[in-house]
Amino acid sequence: MGTRHWLHVHGHGTGRLLLAALAVVATFAAVANGAAVMSVDLGSEWMKVGVVSPGVPMEIALNKESKRKTPSTIAFRNGERVFGEDAQTLGVRFPANSYGYLIDLLGKTIDNPMVDLYRKRFPYYDIVEDPVRRTVVFRTGEEQFTIEELIAQLLHVAKGYAEDSTGQIITECVLIVPGFFGQAERTALVSAARLANLKVLQLINDYTAVALNYGIFRRKEINETAQYFLFYDMGAYKTSAAVVSYQLVKDKATRETHPVVQVLGVGYDRTLGGLEMQVRLRDYLGKEFNKMGKTKTDVFSNPRAMAKLFKEAGRLKNVLSANTEHYAQIEGLLDEQDFRLLVSREQFEGLCKDLYDRVTAPLDKALAASGLALDVVNQVVLFGGNTRVPKVQDILRTHIGQELAKNLNADEAACMGAVYRAADLATGFKVKKFITKDAVLFPIQVVFDREGDSGAMRQVRRMLFGAMNSYPQKKVITFNKHTDDFEFGVQYAELESVLGSESGTLGGSVELARVQLSEVAKKLKASVAENVESKGIKAHFMLDDSGIFSLANVELVLEKTVTKEDEDDESTFQKIGNTISKLFSGDSTDKPSETVSEGAEKDEDESTAKDSTDAEGQAKDESSKEGDATKKEQPSESKENATADGADASKKTEESAEAKNVTVKPKIVTLKETIPSKVELTYVVPLQGELFEASAKRLSALEEVDKAKKRRETALNALESFVIDAQVKLDEQEYASCGTPEEIASIRARCSEISEWLYEDGSDADAETYETKLEELRAVANEVYARHWEHQERPEALTALKQMINGSEAFLHNARNLTKDVNPEKDVFTPVEIETLEKAIRSTIEWRDTEVAEQKKLARNAPVRLTVKDITDHMATLDREVKYLVNKLKLWRPKVKPTPPPKPEKTNEKEGEKESSSKEEQKEDEKPEETLEQTPDKDSEDAKVEEIDPTATEKDGDHTEL
Repeated sequence: MGTRHWLHVHGHGTGRLLLAALAVVATFAAVANGAAVMSVDLGSEWMKVGVVSPGVPMEIALNKESKRKTPSTIAFRNGERVFGEDAQTLGVRFPANSYGYLIDLLGKTIDNPMVDLYRKRFPYYDIVEDPVRRTVVFRTGEEQFTIEELIAQLLHVAKGYAEDSTGQIITECVLIVPGFFGQAERTALVSAARLANLKVLQLINDYTAVALNYGIFRRKEINETAQYFLFYDMGAYKTSAAVVSYQLVKDKATRETHPVVQVLGVGYDRTLGGLEMQVRLRDYLGKEFNKMGKTKTDVFSNPRAMAKLFKEAGRLKNVLSANTEHYAQIEGLLDEQDFRLLVSREQFEGLCKDLYDRVTAPLDKALAASGLALDVVNQVVLFGGNTRVPKVQDILRTHIGQELAKNLNADEAACMGAVYRAADLATGFKVKKFITKDAVLFPIQVVFDREGDSGAMRQVRRMLFGAMNSYPQKKVITFNKHTDDFEFGVQYAELESVLGSESGTLGGSVELARVQLSEVAKKLKASVAENVESKGIKAHFMLDDSGIFSLANVELVLEKTVTKEDEDDESTFQKIGNTISKLFSGDSTDKPSETVSEGAEKDEDESTAKDSTDAEGQAKDESSKEGDATKKEQPSESKENATADGADASKKTEESAEAKNVTVKPKIVTLKETIPSKVELTYVVPLQGELFEASAKRLSALEEVDKAKKRRETALNALESFVIDAQVKLDEQEYASCGTPEEIASIRARCSEISEWLYEDGSDADAETYETKLEELRAVANEVYARHWEHQERPEALTALKQMINGSEAFLHNARNLTKDVNPEKDVFTPVEIETLEKAIRSTIEWRDTEVAEQKKLARNAPVRLTVKDITDHMATLDREVKYLVNKLKLWRPKVKPTPPPKPEKTNEKEGEKESSSKEEQKEDEKPEETLEQTPDKDSEDAKVEEIDPTATEKDGDHTEL
């Protein structure tokens, strides 16, 4: 094996270079300590996993069946769990134990309309209420699983596929979510990812991921003029449409120009999708079977029969997308009665007529939200599996009056866009910047009580993040009428206009959080003084790039008037303290913060004017106005003073008068004090603390069971394979000739014994027993296998040795000409070195000839005399001698002769002779050096290259170019 490795190891470096060259958008270079990342498109029906790792372009990870997508299904049976296609197969036999279409149950309380719809579609599931959080729990016998636990297990499987694909540990990911996911759904998915030991870099909306994928492959077509596209998606569970713009935008800070994709308008229908069509087709097939009267049992009362009908309806739906009619066929549907029915596409479309009427509504809503007309949209691009339905395409084509764009991979576009984003966010990759700006679907407002003019309390509402506002974004709101501890609420706003009658489908409640502020009066009393004025309490809010809302911090803002004397008295430590306070309190003088919150402050100013409430920007505006007024007044004051002092006064007198009369404006310093705040989420109790630990412990126990099961299966398969392989090989003369009759008989007897044991008592053995028996069998058979391997590999090793000897002899022939005796001016090698190499070559040849002759005298089943290791050892010895001389040749430099003093010019004849002599010397110098013919050993060639150019394998920076 050593010889084979020695012969082939040098050719393995080119594959990755070829892969990198094939990348269309991203070019990767290997990075030290680089880590792979993944994206997961966890759809209702299918799960796709995108991966990117250093040196390898973006790709879809394959599952254990080598497929690019996996059913989002998990099943439990007899304490074991299975995923994907195995779970679907088990679900036909035991429907109540196999769970699918789970994603839209995240963050929902038990009374949510979407949970009721799920129960109606799948009546055989036992769904109960979590006693603490009121969320969905699936019950299977004595076991119960929360929706987060089920989703976490699916994400863990996706993590396994990604790790198998990249050969690296995956810890970070970008997850794709429907755009209509609210705060409850998004936080629940993040909790599920934490259970799967994954760090979520970002939750990205599906249409945003698709738009990013579409843009990175068309980067050259994007310019300073906005281009508008509409992306239409019909998946298994829902339908959505999004209007986006592509444009090159210059960053004000870096002055660099980057492409930007911005979501301008979104429309969706969360119950219109392939699942609803499949359910209707299932119910139609069930009714037709009942009409046949083959059995008295109602097919709808039998969960297993309903599962079979559901599976057949899914197959039939896909076939009718390409065919006008097809037979539905199920063997043994109910009471061992078969079912066969011809269904036409026309019948199927009739079942879904009202659904087709809803196809264009999301598109129209997206256009309305964006404020754009259809004629300015460049293309309507389709993605999502159910956009392949011919009827859907016909309706859309008729509605928009133009051809639909189908140049996206409907299944993988979102996943590939998300993995590009993952590489952008992760460390270890350098990505060509492509900025994404998403849009708020559900407005968020702050609600608080304030005392009115009459003394009565009244409720005040302030909008934070309005509909279609871009995010990520920060906002600030100021409370300047509150002088004591108070609380305020954060809630969804204007849901009726956004959701209409479906406002109850949003995860959790309308209320998002209650925020309690404390020590307000204490901070005001301690801080406000004669020269210190309160400018209100500012609450800083954030909507991050995952669309998750949070309260960043709350602070009391003060303005201190500092006179010249105060400035002189202020100690160095006070100045340093103020500077540090500004740095850590998010002062508006910090450039990024100012840019982000300025817009919010201006909006608040406008609402303040109407409602007698202050905003953060008010003080700035007033001070800037005063500053402007001062600037305008100063010239006129100077003019009056100059006139009073007289026109004939000197220039020095005028300047002195101006200095005396100009009013010195006091300096205003902004101070900030942190106000303690307590945030209580009110939509759904988050999975954290003891609840999270309990879920993690449950999943860890399942993981241990899976590991034990996998180990047992691997050990059993290895033992069975070795037994079968040994029995087959011993029937072949090639192997049988390598063992003595006793050895062959012993191996056969042992194989027969283990084979019988496997099919009787050994069928339920544990992994350790299988592994022990395999080691025992290998100990008996390996001696024969080792002899066969030696006989098989020896010819190739001898060929390699012959090539090395030939190369060494050629090198020796040339090296003889580089000794002092033969070539005094190029005395590279000493006679001893030449003799040593010659002796090594001669002894190697003698050893080879002797050993080969002796080995030929031995039978194939006799102990091996000439082993491959012996050959490679002699090759290493000879290679070492040659390399020593090669390295000496590379380091050798000719001795520099001392330059003779210039001779005085004598006669013209002497000059001619001098020129002739000079030309001869020049020709001698230009003579090429004698080249040595070197050994073809690839190891020495590689070593030579590395010595000459040690930077050849250096990495390019700390990043991988994407």
